[in-house]
Amino acid sequence: MPKIQDLEDSTFDPILADELMFGDHTDPYSRIEEFRAGGPVIAGDYRSMMGLPSDPFDPAKPRYTVLSHTAVETALHDPETFSNRSFEPSLGVVYGPILTVLDPPVHTGYRRILQRAFRPEMIRAWERDYVEPVLAELIVGLHRSNRAELISQYTRPYPFGVIYRLIGLPHEDEEVFYRLTVAQLVSSYAMDIARDAAVKLDQYFAALMAERRARPGTDIVSAIATAESEGETLPDDIAISFLRQLLSAGGETGFRTLSVLLCKLLTQPGLLDELRANRSLIPAAVEETLRWEGPVVTTTRETTRDVVLDGVPLPAGAHLDICLGGANRDPAKFADPARFDLHRPRRQHFGFASGIHNCIGQQLARLEIVKGVEALLDNFPDIRLDPDAPPPIVRGTTMRIPRELHVVFDT
Repeated sequence: MPKIQDLEDSTFDPILADELMFGDHTDPYSRIEEFRAGGPVIAGDYRSMMGLPSDPFDPAKPRYTVLSHTAVETALHDPETFSNRSFEPSLGVVYGPILTVLDPPVHTGYRRILQRAFRPEMIRAWERDYVEPVLAELIVGLHRSNRAELISQYTRPYPFGVIYRLIGLPHEDEEVFYRLTVAQLVSSYAMDIARDAAVKLDQYFAALMAERRARPGTDIVSAIATAESEGETLPDDIAISFLRQLLSAGGETGFRTLSVLLCKLLTQPGLLDELRANRSLIPAAVEETLRWEGPVVTTTRETTRDVVLDGVPLPAGAHLDICLGGANRDPAKFADPARFDLHRPRRQHFGFASGIHNCIGQQLARLEIVKGVEALLDNFPDIRLDPDAPPPIVRGTTMRIPRELHVVFDT
């Protein structure tokens, strides 16, 4: 195994970076509803309207925030008009040519190859070889006491632990990897740190790819290194960029969604009891969490031509903040959208985005979240909030999480 190198900046704190990057609003949705009164698409960028520093990239571009379900769906499903090149000054600089930055036809070919690495038989193998062993270790750790703080002891180490096992990472390198993973995300206020993390991970994965091509296994690096479609394989720079993004996207999606779901189950009266009595409702609880409090509140696009979006004219070259969280709570699409409803009729949500840029690892993420809930119910049937700890609060403006989730159990 190659050895991973840590950041040059030894003071970098990934927990503090989360707050600086993603904000700390306790209820951004009330503000989003105020914005919605101005129409389905309004002038202005989401971050500055929420009182955060606007990102420093392309400040001269006209900026709009897209709020309605109809407008968001249109933008996500029309990549010719609503381009992902909006990510080039930020994610493109740090991650390189990842799927998030690319448009068709280049995106189409690379995604087709990458999807081969996430075929159903691979997910089943990863469940057995990686997901279940990580869960088992974390549950053993929780059993050592009758109290736990689930964010630090369970929901964060769980999906990131799966990712680390998927790439065959030595346990002693996990802390460094987590710092590098988060550091890649801070380009809007510390591009030097983000670039440093990118270089360190590039060097690591280049060596790891060569090793796995020579001796492939069942891990995800081997799957991506050897994946092919119609005789085509991935160029090394694309494969390495995807692996770097997988560290953050794969870990963050499961971590945030599971954390929010457990917070909701433990704070909404009767909800946890209903799942205890009927485990078949767990997948519905996951989908409702993805709608009600998805892992990403906003994403971006750039218009390639003058266009009318949900009745609002937009110029070519405009930067759009696509408010997935606003669309997922659009009252024109969802009745009583602020209410968490296990029995809500299934309708299109954007918890994993939609269109050609939907989350390529979403089936693995869903599996992790479902099994994460099941493991807690199996092992701690009387789990409940710790009455002696502060109540949990979900915070964040563009990505959200409860900072702490203290629980007690008798078994």
